[in-house]
Amino acid sequence: MPILSGEQPHEARGTAESFGTDAQRYDRARPGYPEGLVERVVAGSPGPDVLDVGCGTGIAARQFRAAGCAVLGVEPDARMAALARARGLPVEVATFEAWRPGGRTFDAVVAAQSWHWVDPVAGAVKAARVLRPDGRLAIFGHVYEPPAEVAEPFAAALRRVAPDAPWAGGPARRPLAVYQAGYATIADAIRGTEGFDEPEQWRFGWERAYTRDQWLELLPTTGGLTRLPPDEQAVVLDAVGAAVDAMGGGFTMPYTTLAVSAVRAGRP
Repeated sequence: MPILSGEQPHEARGTAESFGTDAQRYDRARPGYPEGLVERVVAGSPGPDVLDVGCGTGIAARQFRAAGCAVLGVEPDARMAALARARGLPVEVATFEAWRPGGRTFDAVVAAQSWHWVDPVAGAVKAARVLRPDGRLAIFGHVYEPPAEVAEPFAAALRRVAPDAPWAGGPARRPLAVYQAGYATIADAIRGTEGFDEPEQWRFGWERAYTRDQWLELLPTTGGLTRLPPDEQAVVLDAVGAAVDAMGGGFTMPYTTLAVSAVRAGRP
């Protein structure tokens, strides 16, 4: 969940729609979501029809499809949508705020690593409108902080090549509590619609080992790098690559996947 200076994340459309620059790399490198989270959403929904908001290349959507769901994606970036369609997923190109449901309703609305690009109030209201009674809204994303030996060279290189970028002035590593506070704010927006039962907050911890090449494959898909020109991006990747080499060529990343979920109150 990026922290941007001077504007709310959902207003930063240039960054929000920059992830399709290399959709193939995004699909290869980005991790999936804990199976326990998918199972919990599926088990807590009244049926199999899922709307995936900001579905990207369909990483989460494919997991829900594998769990037996019928998934429709909504994605503002046509490049990301095209790759998701190539993987067999139906996708409609639009922001969630502008998307027209045409009377369709769903058993679950999910947003995987994407809700910060949606207007939090308008998005919650629209989710309530397209959910069936007792349908479930589930908003989730990863928090990952590489070791300081990797994070600090990354932050220093980013400050060198893009000192005026809104994300360049932040600390190299942010505590988990910062992200938990962001999800608490999402829960407040859901509460404010008065269309949902009390939101729940979930947390899943897991790890993934990365080699140098695997980490350098993932980094260009992150919001700090998607809009950098190739020469500036290369400076950052060289610095990070040298740092990982100094650690022996790899490291283990602790991940925390945070989620806010709420059940649509039955309509009168």
